[in-house]
Amino acid sequence: MPSTPIAETVAALMPRAKEELTELVAFRSVADEEQFPRAECEGAADWVADALRGEGFQDVALLDTPDGTRSVYGYLPGPEGARTVLLYAHYDVQPPLDEAAWVTPPFALTERDGRWYGRGAADCKGGFIMHLLALRALKAAGGVPVHVKVIAEGSEEQGTGGLERYAEAHPELLRSDAIVIGDSGNFRVGVPTVTATLRGMAMARLTVDTLAGNLHSGQFGGAAPDALAALIRVLDSLRDEDGSTTVEGLANEAVWPGLQYPEEEFRKDAKVLDGVRLTGSGTVADRIWARPSVTVIGIDCPPVVGATPSVQASARAQISLRVPPGVDAAEAMKLLAAHLERHVPWGARARVEQIGEGQPFSADTSSPAYQAMAEAMAAAYPGEQMQEAGQGGSIPLTNTLGSLYPEAEILLIGLSEPEAQIHAPNESVSPEELERLAVTEAYFLQNYARTATAG
Repeated sequence: MPSTPIAETVAALMPRAKEELTELVAFRSVADEEQFPRAECEGAADWVADALRGEGFQDVALLDTPDGTRSVYGYLPGPEGARTVLLYAHYDVQPPLDEAAWVTPPFALTERDGRWYGRGAADCKGGFIMHLLALRALKAAGGVPVHVKVIAEGSEEQGTGGLERYAEAHPELLRSDAIVIGDSGNFRVGVPTVTATLRGMAMARLTVDTLAGNLHSGQFGGAAPDALAALIRVLDSLRDEDGSTTVEGLANEAVWPGLQYPEEEFRKDAKVLDGVRLTGSGTVADRIWARPSVTVIGIDCPPVVGATPSVQASARAQISLRVPPGVDAAEAMKLLAAHLERHVPWGARARVEQIGEGQPFSADTSSPAYQAMAEAMAAAYPGEQMQEAGQGGSIPLTNTLGSLYPEAEILLIGLSEPEAQIHAPNESVSPEELERLAVTEAYFLQNYARTATAG
């Protein structure tokens, strides 16, 4: 990275960034009180608020959102007539899953093999630290050239929509000329990338009932309808022979036109076992960025240990459907529910509950903000040009902000490149990427401030 005052400042601040990320990762801020105490999220929110106050932010507030969690807001005034930029991150994290699979404790930031390991290190506590680094470097270089709003969400991983509903009820709070969502990632380490599209999400819970109670499988099995077997048949109907998603009425033939994801690189990133084939058809980019995909993310049934020889009276599954750009998530949810109900065998009773929804997103990459970001990335990553990629995941708030502020330019960047292994055991962040992306964001804010003044 070329030596500039901003780059030098960010480099000098990296030890402090590691200390701060260590403190923030230590909070077990999973926004689910059935798994971790609410005090863990409250502690993380307080930490974020204190960090904003320490940087001179005004109007710092803990926002009680409708889902019972808190988001943190702050405002840093810039020069008169300057544009306003909203910087987003979230401080809540996914649960650590199998803690025994972690090489080091999930809530203790640990350096290993040149990376920093810990739950939330990349997704997305590291994103908040990235914002702090960029702002500190700008202040050291003469001042932040735009008005800055920061919002740190407290329940993004749960998909419960608290901040979305709060923003809709208080539309002036987050109004901005440009929005930087710091919750995405580079295509891979060293390849500067903006995420141009996001798939949306429809989440359903299917319950199948067949009997008044469990029955002895020897006495009744063979004629008594097994709810677990019925559930398995329904779930199998969601994929065809090659593994492509087959929700009836939902198109699954779109083609991704941009940056491609070589299959061997994907196999390595996804840690696919030797001899196991990838699912679906088309290119990898088609499958993960442009087409729907269904995943059974949980099943309620007897565990193997302690199982009894019984015909099951009831079984339940949770199903996540990723919805590609151009498809309405509400319509996709209706199609999913109808498909599930249609494929329940033997006249079994079925109940489908919708438990989550988020719309897909497509950015206008021809806007002035994207030109400012392209210039910033080229400067922070010498010899590289900004790439545009899709992301298979969902950030429902992005569409809410796009609807509330249709004139705002929305950009998605972040630290969640493939090696980060977000949502999995041993999540990590590359400190080099944290440094380069903080420099990128600082350059972007300078570039964007020069494009025009607010009207």
